[in-house]
Amino acid sequence: MQARFGRGDMKDHTEDLWVFGYGSLMWRPGFPYVERAHAHLYGYHRSLCVLSHVHRGTPEHPGLVMGLDRGGRCHGVAFRVAPEEAEATIQYLREREQVTSVYLERHLPVRLADARRVRALAYVVDRNHGQYAGRLSYDEVIRFVRQGQGISGRNPDYVRSTYEHLIGMHVVDPLLHRIVNDLDQEA
Repeated sequence: MQARFGRGDMKDHTEDLWVFGYGSLMWRPGFPYVERAHAHLYGYHRSLCVLSHVHRGTPEHPGLVMGLDRGGRCHGVAFRVAPEEAEATIQYLREREQVTSVYLERHLPVRLADARRVRALAYVVDRNHGQYAGRLSYDEVIRFVRQGQGISGRNPDYVRSTYEHLIGMHVVDPLLHRIVNDLDQEA
């Protein structure tokens, strides 16, 4: 059975759909999958570089969420979706990730922990979008994280859940560690 993607650089494939998660998709995918694997994406890194106006903030009080920004390498999770679930999964992800069109939908090569190489659907930050925050000072990052609250909950909870999931995968992220430590000191 073919999964029809029909958008961006996606193509028809006869294999299962793979989805790469690097933020909340790692710990809350929201779609059915038949396999979950630690994965690496080269050429991009996880960054708190997206001002959240919906899920973890509002336009008046934006939060700060992850984006795949260019350069480096990103540890994340790849989910294999059965062909019969591919179309519904893509629709779900577009509704979830593209609320304000801050991400570009891409099909990128990822390497799974067992050395398999697959192409996975991923959402890369659009550096030309108004919500792209770029590199911020630590004081700006922690201010946005502290203030953010949107339809998906509090921004500190999002950062903490992402951090805890990465720790469970034995991935160290010094910035997230510092943020979570500072948030814990306030509690």
